[in-house]
Amino acid sequence: MSSTLRVRWTIAPAIAPRPFINCNRCGGFRPYKCSEKFRVNANGKRIDVWLIYRCVSCDNSWNLTILERQNRHDIEPALLAALESNDPALARRFAFDATALRYRAGRLEESSDVTVRKELLDGEPGRADGLALELRLEGTTPLRLDRLLAGELGLSRSRLQVLDDRRRLTMEPDGAKTLRKPVRDGLEVRIDLAGEADCRAILSAACR
Repeated sequence: MSSTLRVRWTIAPAIAPRPFINCNRCGGFRPYKCSEKFRVNANGKRIDVWLIYRCVSCDNSWNLTILERQNRHDIEPALLAALESNDPALARRFAFDATALRYRAGRLEESSDVTVRKELLDGEPGRADGLALELRLEGTTPLRLDRLLAGELGLSRSRLQVLDDRRRLTMEPDGAKTLRKPVRDGLEVRIDLAGEADCRAILSAACR
């Protein structure tokens, strides 16, 4: 039996990023929230598609371009049907694409609230003395790694720093000050808990 408990954490942002747009009703920059509705405009064989956003203060609209002057025959039928039916999963996919949204709007308001889905890959909490976390991201988040680990494992950030300083907490791929950086997709975190009084509690928290 392996002495290392292996767990995959799939981390999903709970709140979609909100672009700051100069609202002509409010008279200044305001955060806009995704409405999860698409606007599809057909002009002959050409199609334009936008994802509609609403000002959180006055409900004024702003459209995020998804497709521009696209030939209908070049669009997958399933994609076009999803756009025309306001498919919520598709709207969420676009709404959580912070990179594309930042390119279009510039400044974003991003929340560090996330949901964490935990999947035990190998080992048993009652028999292990080490933890290996495989982190997977569904969308981007500004949440720092130390805040994620502290919240999910029940540890203080100072305790995590001590473990890091003692090289009992390691990360692959390694990087300077990774603990204080936003969570990255594909990061693996290893914690050596041998001899730690709360080893079992930490391991149990890692997979529940």
